[in-house]
Amino acid sequence: MALGALALGALMTAPLHGQAPERTGLNISGYVIDAELDTGTHHLTAKTQVSFTAPANAQQVSFGFHPALKVTNIADETGKVLTGERLADGTIRVTPATPFVPAQVVRWTFQYEGVITGTEDGPVEGLKLAAIQEPITYLFYAARWFPTTGYMTDRFTAEMHIRVPQGMRVFASGAQGASHAVTLADGKPGDQFDFNWTKPGFPGTVIAGRYLGPFTAGPGNVNVYLTVSHQAAGNQLAQTAAKEYDFFTESFGMPESSHLNVVELPDDTLPIAWAPELAAMMGSRVSDKSGVRLLANTIAHQWWGSEVSPRTLNDAWITNGMARYGELMYLEEDSGKNALRAAIADVSAGALAYDTIPLSSAGRLNPFSPEFQSMTLEKGAMIFHMLRGEIGDKAFLATLKGALSQYTDASIRTGDFEKVAEAQSQQQLTPFFAQWVDGTGAPTFNNKYTVYRLGNNKGFRTIGDITQDLDLFRMPVEVSVETEGKTEDQKIDVVGTDSQYVIDTFGRPRRISIDPGDWVLKSTPDLQVRIAILKGQQLVAQGDLVGALAAYQKALTANPQSSLASYRIGEVLFTQRNYQASVNAYRDALRGDGEPAWTEVWSHIQIGKIFDITGQRDRAVNEYRLAVQTNDNTQGAVNEARMYLQKPYTRPDTN
Repeated sequence: MALGALALGALMTAPLHGQAPERTGLNISGYVIDAELDTGTHHLTAKTQVSFTAPANAQQVSFGFHPALKVTNIADETGKVLTGERLADGTIRVTPATPFVPAQVVRWTFQYEGVITGTEDGPVEGLKLAAIQEPITYLFYAARWFPTTGYMTDRFTAEMHIRVPQGMRVFASGAQGASHAVTLADGKPGDQFDFNWTKPGFPGTVIAGRYLGPFTAGPGNVNVYLTVSHQAAGNQLAQTAAKEYDFFTESFGMPESSHLNVVELPDDTLPIAWAPELAAMMGSRVSDKSGVRLLANTIAHQWWGSEVSPRTLNDAWITNGMARYGELMYLEEDSGKNALRAAIADVSAGALAYDTIPLSSAGRLNPFSPEFQSMTLEKGAMIFHMLRGEIGDKAFLATLKGALSQYTDASIRTGDFEKVAEAQSQQQLTPFFAQWVDGTGAPTFNNKYTVYRLGNNKGFRTIGDITQDLDLFRMPVEVSVETEGKTEDQKIDVVGTDSQYVIDTFGRPRRISIDPGDWVLKSTPDLQVRIAILKGQQLVAQGDLVGALAAYQKALTANPQSSLASYRIGEVLFTQRNYQASVNAYRDALRGDGEPAWTEVWSHIQIGKIFDITGQRDRAVNEYRLAVQTNDNTQGAVNEARMYLQKPYTRPDTN
């Protein structure tokens, strides 16, 4: 069982090598899509009208397109057939019949068809973004199942008419009328679902399946749809989704639409997907504790991603980061400040894992790469966390609502967001954004101090010196002085590599801490261990087990007592069927620092599996019993241990 940091958008848990985004200057404003899905043959047939304006002086225009789909015809508004060329990355380059007129809207109609099972090459190597299948079919916007440009930056409207086999339900964005019966191309009965999203956005995701529901809670504007295998989680998931939706509405303001469908995804694709009025999550996570956070992140995209979007991919930290931080805000609301601080430790590791170029240059990276995702999601979230710490909760929430209100159904730049934050906080924030958006690195704080007793029983004076290694760093940092009586907290302006402070207390100082509330992204030895483990997990996801072992060993070198590093090593060795070395690693995890706590229960389970595989049933049973005794049911651990107490673990028959 692999456990660890939440996989958000599936973009941190799968091989993420894809084609670079097409940069054509093309501006698509809307679509009219007629599509028929045959789940029996995995076949898509579609006719799509694309409304767009071409870049100045363009002789040709290019559209991103799924490599498995074959274009059978392209025609302009007059019906004239156009010439298209398919490039190696799936892009279609088309020559107009007559020269483009500047700023004039052009409407071309594409007819195309193809088989999409999810196993063929897609637009992003290693990611399964579309599959026409039973019981759940999904066509994500990122799959380019219709001609696209400007991934996540070029907003558009969409009218869609989707025909599916009888008995399936279809979910997409926009007002949906009642489905009506149709006869499909193969002569079988089907149903057609019609959608119309009229606001500029990203309504290009379609999910169809054989669902039960709706499961509802509260006023009924949030509906949950699940397959029969996960229907038991329906009511609880509906309650969670309604709570999260209400929390974000209070925190961010009213969304574009008061309606939201939460829909199950199969386990062979991304953990989450979103579109206007649509939040989707893989079935295996709907009843899992980690699914609460995963769903919160997905729903937060109704505001951050759907209502406002980045002007360029250099600005993607705003929407990706705030969706991630929205998840953490809900975690704080639901589980308290300690839960938030624990999560911040993991997010900080992701923020610094690939911090080699500024966020303001992130657009040069592939948007599906671990580097881009780590920077925009995790470092983006930390920027919002630090901004909240600097300007306070009231101004922070006002900034979020102000940005959403001012840029509704539009794109936003980093400079735009900075202006909103300055207006709401009445603070000059250029140094803050210059440090964290335009710069790289994080300070490593060192604290030297001397305590003096003041005369006449006036207490004590601490004179200290905070040093760190970033010459241009400038930020208020909290210093906490714990005494035998009360604790004195004071914000110190840390400027440059050396900053002094003076703090008077009545009681004798017992401990002095820099940034005890973890409001600043900073480099620490513990964080370096977390970063190495995170990189190892990503290498495992990409199939590079040798590289992953090297990363985990690096973490173990930095902290020989790291239970998590030892556990991850045990996982890789188990996958390689090196059972003796794997048992040794799991034993090291049990003897380690016990962080995180779930390493204990899962180490016992994994050791039990190895004993079952090697024919030592009595020893396996003992390990499963030890797992149950921990009473730690993280990701169903106790349930799994009880299952193996009843029936021995058997190794899957795979290569």
